[in-house]
Amino acid sequence: MQHQVKSIVVAGLSGGSGKSVVSVALTACLRQSGSSVVPFKKGPDYIDAGWLGQAAGYPCYNLDPYLMTREAILSSFQHHTAGMDYAVIEGNRGLYDGVDVDGGFSTAELAVQLDVPVLLVVNCTKVTRTAAALVLGCMELDKRVEIHGVILNQIATSRQENIVRQAVEKYTGVPVVGIVPRQKKDIFPMRHLGVTPHQESVSAQDAVRELAALAEHHFDIGRIIDLMRPVPAGEGRRKTADRTAGDNRVTIGVIRDRAFQFYYEENLEALRDSGADLVMIDALEADSLPDTLDGLYIGGGFPETSARELAENVRFRESVRAEAEAGLPIYAECGGLIFLGRSIVLDGSEYPLAGVFPVTFGISGKPQAHGYSIFTVDRDNPFYRKGASIKGHEFRYSTILRWEGTDNDLAVRMERGTGFINGHDGLVRNNVFALYTHILAGGTPEWAPGLVKAANRYKTARTDGLSARKG
Repeated sequence: MQHQVKSIVVAGLSGGSGKSVVSVALTACLRQSGSSVVPFKKGPDYIDAGWLGQAAGYPCYNLDPYLMTREAILSSFQHHTAGMDYAVIEGNRGLYDGVDVDGGFSTAELAVQLDVPVLLVVNCTKVTRTAAALVLGCMELDKRVEIHGVILNQIATSRQENIVRQAVEKYTGVPVVGIVPRQKKDIFPMRHLGVTPHQESVSAQDAVRELAALAEHHFDIGRIIDLMRPVPAGEGRRKTADRTAGDNRVTIGVIRDRAFQFYYEENLEALRDSGADLVMIDALEADSLPDTLDGLYIGGGFPETSARELAENVRFRESVRAEAEAGLPIYAECGGLIFLGRSIVLDGSEYPLAGVFPVTFGISGKPQAHGYSIFTVDRDNPFYRKGASIKGHEFRYSTILRWEGTDNDLAVRMERGTGFINGHDGLVRNNVFALYTHILAGGTPEWAPGLVKAANRYKTARTDGLSARKG
């Protein structure tokens, strides 16, 4: 009999409802029991996905109905769940919140697409019987969505728990399968921008262990497992590209450290599948870029939190600038774009950066761009064909303080979203392409092959050049 994976969607009534606490707690508890768990995050998100991956001891993958086709979502889900015991999918915002009045691209729509039941998290702050009305409303709004269980969050007393539990089960027929007691402190480490990425937290493992213990004591894990639904068998795990064919592969560096943590695991997999061997690089510690690179990928993150360390690592910054001048293909997103700028100003102090582009950045206290984006490629660049329309997302607090350029220096036009400046994005210099928009490889299948092709061209040119000099 074929092994079956059981899955569930953890959804909330709103952002901040507690679904991340429940998702990480459930994942960690299942893993602690000896089961294999693959986590997923609905929508564009790196931080929650990072915590889910930390809890599972396994990469978290993103399922985004806006960025990905239905076929791509189903393929990714079946592929990544193959051979696992459980799949936990964390939703985003409220269960029915989407991009329009019909809830397009919502968590509910994802649950329907995948035919996965919902575990609904209800924040019970100053609420008793009304919680039942909230659950009932979610059940009635779209009968296709199957709410199989409820977790009560922010429970203050046993009396409140009893009343809410009885009300929900009496009026909705949906079982309450756990609670999250009101906590005296945030379980996840926090800062001004929200949850701290697990890479920056010295207490990440402690937080995960605390959440696993919470689930063990306050969730009916056995009943939650019974509420889950088996995932239909898919194609199984794909084999990555043949790594023995060394002459046909390229080496791409990935700057991944405390400053640059925002990478979709799918993007890294897509690069490997397209023919790249990846080398992880710490911009805070490394003396320089490896001289074996054929390309470089710099994702997003919070370079401002490590600005002093980045500035003080002079040799590394200089090596990035030198390789950019020499023609190394470099693809940079958001935080990576900032790092390639001239400097960043924080609290009146200016910190020098790689200096590939003549831009000085600042940081605002308010988001400067937030949400899905679409851009059209207007000009030549190393990675995308002209005329291509690309979906992605933006989330940034950084501002452009000084820029010695014009709109004609930017390669893409924003159809939706903010971009770099004046509705444009995509700074290009030699084989460097940097922009604020993040892409998800599952929704942009041309991205990874484009980066690998650019790396191959550079590798071939470099090899030919060395041969010519030797001759």
